[in-house]
Amino acid sequence: METDRPTGRDQHPVNEPDTLARHVVDTVESLVTLWFAAAEDVVPHLSARQLFALQTVRRRPELNLTALAEHLEIGLPTASRLCGRLVSAGLLQRTVQPHNRREVRLMVTADGRRFLADITERRSHCLATVFAAMAPGERASLRRGLGAFEQARARTRQRPPGDTQGGGAAVTGG
Repeated sequence: METDRPTGRDQHPVNEPDTLARHVVDTVESLVTLWFAAAEDVVPHLSARQLFALQTVRRRPELNLTALAEHLEIGLPTASRLCGRLVSAGLLQRTVQPHNRREVRLMVTADGRRFLADITERRSHCLATVFAAMAPGERASLRRGLGAFEQARARTRQRPPGDTQGGGAAVTGG
């Protein structure tokens, strides 16, 4: 009879979810350092929150100022000041909707798109440099591991809140 019991190798302490989670935390800290270092020399220099806001507007052009504030989990006045800085830098455009003058639409400008493309290219180059130092088998293992992580994350996001079947609490948020 076949069971879903882990093999002896799977039961090794380094494969336990808590141990793996701690290892990933350390690795992600290194990745975050690389991630932000790639954006440091780009002009204009943006804070992490400003960069995230600009990327969010690019990915979700239907957002208005209120929805962006909610997405960033900041107050509307803070979001307005943040967007004001991006507008001053020429990266974002705010427009008042003619049908509802209280609604402010946000659009990434051509300069903003070039800015984001430059940061993406710099980040890709930094990652490619690290990947080039890995053996082909290590890169293949990383690709498989990242794919498995994304699949597991999708499964945990589909569960109703509080449903812990499958080995862990449901992940909420994006």
